[in-house]
Amino acid sequence: MIQGYAAKTLNATGVALIGVMGALACLGEAPMAQAQLPGADSALTVVYPPDEHETTAAQIFFIGTAPPGQAVLINGQPIERSAAGHFAPSFPLTVGENQFTLQQGNESLTLTVRRVAITPPVPDGVGFAEGTLTPVVDIARMPGELICFEAIAPPNAMVEVSLANQSLPLLPQSAQVILPPNSAVLTFNNAPVPVTTTTYQGCGSFSDIGVLGQPQYQLQLGNQRVEQLAPGRVEILSPTQFQIAEVTAASGTARTGPSTDYSRLTPLPTGTQATITGREGDWYRLDYGAWIRNTDVTTRPGPTPSRSLIRSVMSRPATGWTEIVFPLQVPVPVSVDQDTDTLTLTLHNTTAQTDTIFLDNDVLIERLDWDQPSPDTVRYTFHLKTDQQWGYKLHYEGTSLILSLHHPPRINATSLATGDPDLPLAGANILLDPGHGGEELGARGPTGYPEKDANLVISTLLRDELIQRGARVYMTRASDTDVSLGDRVTMISEVAPDLALSIHYNALPDDGNANTAGIGTFWYHPQAHDPAVFLHDYLVRTLDRPSYGVFWNNLALTRPAVTPSVLLELGFMINPNEFEWIVDAEEQQRLAIALADGIEAWLVQKTR
Repeated sequence: MIQGYAAKTLNATGVALIGVMGALACLGEAPMAQAQLPGADSALTVVYPPDEHETTAAQIFFIGTAPPGQAVLINGQPIERSAAGHFAPSFPLTVGENQFTLQQGNESLTLTVRRVAITPPVPDGVGFAEGTLTPVVDIARMPGELICFEAIAPPNAMVEVSLANQSLPLLPQSAQVILPPNSAVLTFNNAPVPVTTTTYQGCGSFSDIGVLGQPQYQLQLGNQRVEQLAPGRVEILSPTQFQIAEVTAASGTARTGPSTDYSRLTPLPTGTQATITGREGDWYRLDYGAWIRNTDVTTRPGPTPSRSLIRSVMSRPATGWTEIVFPLQVPVPVSVDQDTDTLTLTLHNTTAQTDTIFLDNDVLIERLDWDQPSPDTVRYTFHLKTDQQWGYKLHYEGTSLILSLHHPPRINATSLATGDPDLPLAGANILLDPGHGGEELGARGPTGYPEKDANLVISTLLRDELIQRGARVYMTRASDTDVSLGDRVTMISEVAPDLALSIHYNALPDDGNANTAGIGTFWYHPQAHDPAVFLHDYLVRTLDRPSYGVFWNNLALTRPAVTPSVLLELGFMINPNEFEWIVDAEEQQRLAIALADGIEAWLVQKTR
């Protein structure tokens, strides 16, 4: 799974996942690994949590196994187990240290789990809570822009902040809450958490150009007074001396705010240029509103802001793609929005002088419309001939932006030509990504059996099924290799298949129910929504399995835009009963056939 269990990660950018094994699935045979289920003499085993585990959750689940036939107790309480002896009970946690003793007969083991509070720090006496004065890093803003300040201090205090000969009162805020992490939706419990500490906030603007220094906070409570400097300095940028950022990364990660906690926007192609209008720590704010990390760009002084005109636009054919060329004076930031049968490209910092567009009769594009919704934004809307999109890519050739739109695949073309009805997927290119591998185990079942092995088993079976139906199948790994996540994404981008499926089995954060069962499906781009829902519903119905649900999720392996990219979670490794289904050889074969049937049904439906 994609969660923080065992070797799992909550980081949306991912961790090391796969090796680029190059090409066709038939280049290598994967071992048909099976779980080592415990025998009658197997010992009491706990796979999760490890001793001295630390969590912010209000509960913890214990994943493990023991010989069937004799009760297992946790802190003296009998727990429920599967027929094979596996267990996954949850127990509440108090803030601080919690001890649990597991016992079966004369065998026992003790684990310590430490719960850490997620609420803001409480002030120590009359003073500010540690680490709460803002800004916590150096920031830069434009003249007259609102800058807000914040601190946590005791109730009923008088708090103000001084900067550049201005003093701003900070007022206590009522009904403060902490938002849960994004992962909370995976446990269906994403309600805000109320906090009892008192946060003081206030905002002001500054016109003096240059570094204003560190804000000075003052706190008065009774006859006690405390002063403290904020860690970060405030700088006001010149409105006439411009700094230009140019994207040097292969794909510049644009976000809604200055950290990886903020949402991703359309990635910026290499060469994109924009004027810097703010800084916060290691992040730059670009003039069209996005933030980008300083490691993705180089900066230089510019005599003017980065702006462009655009006149003509034209399309040109390429094998499997339609390319649209947008000649510009400088490479400007872009945004892409997709609907069922439209794709909209927005050029920022651009003004249109367009009178002529060349778009000949195209296999994919019905019509191209454009408008200028604001003086420095031009918007192009492509109306497509199909209700299923197959992917796109963006890059700059010099200062010209190239938008490439992926043509629909020609499924069954070979079968029609040869008269062979047994190759329904001839002409289809499908990429399978068995999750994890090598040192990265993924989730683990109650016996310790790693997800990486289960992923490879089902991917190999699926590969063989698809090849028998005529598909060309690519695999990111065909053995137990440990290669980076970046290589997986690169392979998807380079192969540009008709469909990319990342194969996983599931786990949950500590505050989830480890007995959760079912198939889950994850998508990101609108083009992946239809196959995600179709495959999810097909598997649930055909296999009579529970549904965990369909999720929009910003994952590294759902983000490739060149194809419909879907991540499948085919069951829960941590569920004691579902684990037995996951490692059963007959059920694995049945699942692979159902997956192949579902893929065939969807591709044929969308390309007929």
